[in-house]
Amino acid sequence: MPPRLVLLSLLLCVTSVWAVDPNRQITQYAHTAWRVQDGIDVGTAVTQTADGYLWFATTNGLLRFDGVKFVPYEVPPITPAVRDFNFLLGARDGSLWIGTRNGLARLKDGKLQWYSDPAQHTGITVILEDPEGTIWFTRYHVPRGEGPLCRVEGNGLHCYGEADGIPVKYGLGLARDGEGNLWFGSSALCRWRPGSSASLYLNEISKRPDAGDGVADVVAGPSGTIWASTEIAAPGMGVFSSSGGKWATYVVPGFDGSKVGSHTLFMDREHSLWIGTMMDGLYRVYHGIAEHYGTADGLSGRAIELVYEDHEGNLWVVTDGGIDMFRDTAVVTYSEREGLSDVSVQSVLGLEDGSLWIANGRTIDIFKDGHHSVLPAKGEFDESVMALFEDRKGIVWIGRQNKLFDYEHGRFREFKRPDGSKLEEGGIVAVTEDSKANIWVLTDHHHVFRVENGAARLVLTASGDSRVSGGLAPDHEGGIWIETRSDTLTYYKDGSARTISMNRPDSSFSILEIIVDSDDALLVATSDGLFRWDNERWQVLDSHNGLPGNFVYSVLRDNDAVWVRCQNGLVRISAPEFDKWRHQSDSKLVMDVFDRFDGARPGRGSFFIQPSATKTTDGRLWFVAGAIVQMIDPRQTLQNRILPPVHIEEVVADRISYSPRPGLHLPRLLRDLEIDYSALSFVAPQKVRFRYKLEGRDEGWQEPGARRQAFYSDLHPGNYRFRVMACNNDGVWNEEGATLDFSIAPAWFQTTSFRLLCVGIGAVVAWAIYRLRVRQIARVISARFDVRLAERTRMARELHDTFLQTIQGSKLVADDALDPSTDLVRMRHAMKQLSVWLEQATREGRAALNSLRTSTTQKNDLAEAFRRATENGLMPGSMQATFSVVGDAKEMHPIVRDEVYRIGYEAIRNAYKHSQASRLDVELRYRQDLALRVRDNGVGIDPSTAALGKDGHFGLRGMRERAARIGGKLTLVSSVNSGTEITVVVPGDIVFQKRSASPFEKLKALLRRMGRTPNTDAPAR
Repeated sequence: MPPRLVLLSLLLCVTSVWAVDPNRQITQYAHTAWRVQDGIDVGTAVTQTADGYLWFATTNGLLRFDGVKFVPYEVPPITPAVRDFNFLLGARDGSLWIGTRNGLARLKDGKLQWYSDPAQHTGITVILEDPEGTIWFTRYHVPRGEGPLCRVEGNGLHCYGEADGIPVKYGLGLARDGEGNLWFGSSALCRWRPGSSASLYLNEISKRPDAGDGVADVVAGPSGTIWASTEIAAPGMGVFSSSGGKWATYVVPGFDGSKVGSHTLFMDREHSLWIGTMMDGLYRVYHGIAEHYGTADGLSGRAIELVYEDHEGNLWVVTDGGIDMFRDTAVVTYSEREGLSDVSVQSVLGLEDGSLWIANGRTIDIFKDGHHSVLPAKGEFDESVMALFEDRKGIVWIGRQNKLFDYEHGRFREFKRPDGSKLEEGGIVAVTEDSKANIWVLTDHHHVFRVENGAARLVLTASGDSRVSGGLAPDHEGGIWIETRSDTLTYYKDGSARTISMNRPDSSFSILEIIVDSDDALLVATSDGLFRWDNERWQVLDSHNGLPGNFVYSVLRDNDAVWVRCQNGLVRISAPEFDKWRHQSDSKLVMDVFDRFDGARPGRGSFFIQPSATKTTDGRLWFVAGAIVQMIDPRQTLQNRILPPVHIEEVVADRISYSPRPGLHLPRLLRDLEIDYSALSFVAPQKVRFRYKLEGRDEGWQEPGARRQAFYSDLHPGNYRFRVMACNNDGVWNEEGATLDFSIAPAWFQTTSFRLLCVGIGAVVAWAIYRLRVRQIARVISARFDVRLAERTRMARELHDTFLQTIQGSKLVADDALDPSTDLVRMRHAMKQLSVWLEQATREGRAALNSLRTSTTQKNDLAEAFRRATENGLMPGSMQATFSVVGDAKEMHPIVRDEVYRIGYEAIRNAYKHSQASRLDVELRYRQDLALRVRDNGVGIDPSTAALGKDGHFGLRGMRERAARIGGKLTLVSSVNSGTEITVVVPGDIVFQKRSASPFEKLKALLRRMGRTPNTDAPAR
């Protein structure tokens, strides 16, 4: 939040915030001390700037405070070095004015500007800002020819001295009264404004010629009263004041100004005068009554350097031993320090006359109309006062151990048993009155008495455990509830009693207090929550409903709320929220919790005596808390409505600190990021809560509680906006909060251009893979087409060379038989010839089909396949065929094996058909390579036919093509005298399957030799 907006919000809210309540004693304020022993340097000054930070000047430099930590502030380097910070002022424009031994400087936006020559050592004493925003200051080292009082004009100074009516040579304390006069101390007390001045010397006040000089400080009151002080305590000196133009030593009850030396005076917003002494701690004067607070009370030091009030009304005191802070709390404590007569508080009772009675040891402390008294005088009672009660007639009943008294018109009257004996050995823990005006008494032995005809008669003995205390609670129908510290309650009415069990057999469970609500429901404070009984069922209100602690000491019904005092503080439950719980026991309630930061103390007494909580006629609520009594005023419960200024203080990226400036650029490859933030509320910094969100990373607001750091890891490069908001101790949220825009630089491989390049390369690679795949598929398909085409070509050769020629011959025979058609003998002979040719065509067609269907893929025995081929019945009867195998049979690849078979089958068939041989030898040899030899002793093959093949026939050409496809070598040797020999040799690494290699690898090797690339997705053929 910009400083101007922070200051505006503070000024708008100042009417809803007051200084520490002057009607309380100093000991009733919350007091926090930071001592030199804790590492705090000795301080000299304190102020608050418009951005909300507190600044402390110490002997070792400046400290900036956010309510949690003091951070040393490095002043920009200057020459000579700054020495002795004397005074600090936070101006309305957001700047920090610094008065030092070297002169006056102004710090704003991290820049330091000097308004005097530091080398002159013009020591600054006090700095003041008037309503018009003009900066005034006094100085104790004055260059020759200049004056001690100065004001800032532009970038320079204008000082006032002897020529302007100021006769003194130096200036100390500085103040401004309601008429615009400036008062400052020196060897005299000076009053000055343009055109009017006056000086008052100490010997004129003290009437002593040896009074000396040295007015250390001065302060102006709202009614025109001026107070001044010296560092020397003496008649007419010390602290003195003017009243009606007359100056005299300032003396009020509890304070004698002539007996203290002081160099700091301060007046807060409630017009309380605070006097910081040289050796006697702190005094506060309000409405003419002084109160002292010193080291015995917890003050950090004896000598007071400065008193200051911040924007929220907290009071800061700088001493020679540390820094102290005083603030109001919603819950106020009354103890022996505040005037109680003893430290044995038992019960508390608010009377109809507006007074408060506190049973405390052997006395009763009475507070009424701001006055405190004790009843009776000490030593008059010989027993402890325990229970208190006021009946409808205004008579006060007092239980003193085993004695019962009433008190009326200043006289005590004792009530005994009808036989004149005491009630019993034991204490009276509760006294009450039923709806029929009967007085009931309960003792810690669980005996219940009723007062009748001036005597206390025993009515019943209630069941209970051996622990002391108990309670009584009358309803509106003449009945009375009795509790005796076990898990059962007794209800007595019209002479009959019944017990109600709470079903809590745990030995640690105990009942602490009972009251009857307006609807006659019973409210029971227990060690396990607040219970309610409506004559039908039990309900329990505990931590599941939002209660900050299950151990409930007492419960009190106010006009519009139920108040519960539990182990972690005082809780207010509004009537609508309480009604919601009554109708739905598991409801989560909204409660106002006043904890230790609000002044509530969780202490409890050794006994639970009735009543432990009460309400006085002025609406204030009082609770017994051990040896003390605590009070809260629901009508004036303090609420801090000032929005806490929120600041982002530091950015730590990979352990390197960065200032949170706008447009912050963080380095690339960032792993760990920490963002430190703060909210400047000093009332109860521990109760400040935060929410933050990193836009660009977080989807919603994060709830870190009171933690003042946000942590992120592995943020991606980019632009981010961090937002943080906070609430003060009373839950008032500053939703504007603070923001920080920053960016994380990308590494070279995180840049957009690199990503585009990667996308481009990926696209090219994908396109290349796609093209390669398409080509692979095309090659495989082409290979399959080639195989199919080769098979079709072979079938064409088969049909052409055999089957079609036979059919053609059959046609010629048939044509011959039909011409002429009258020759029956000729026709018969032609039909016989046709039958022979048709039978041959059938055999040739079957042979072609067998060549297609007979595949060695079904068996791995190539030798058996060739043996069947030599015995298929097509061989002429004049030809003798032999078949031999050399070597052991080996596993062969099916495709290569089929090709070898078809080459051999074609060679055998050609020998049957064309060789006219009488012998055919077929040899299959298994060695390193596979060799097939087909040899006949026929007529041979014409050399041109062997080289080029016969026109229209494809047998030899097909054999050579098959051998080439499987990487084999086909050799044909033929002569007229020796016949024909065809040899096919196939390398073993192609045809044989090795155990170490898969069939697919063998196929790949084969296809590589064939000059083809396999389709890895297609099954091998």
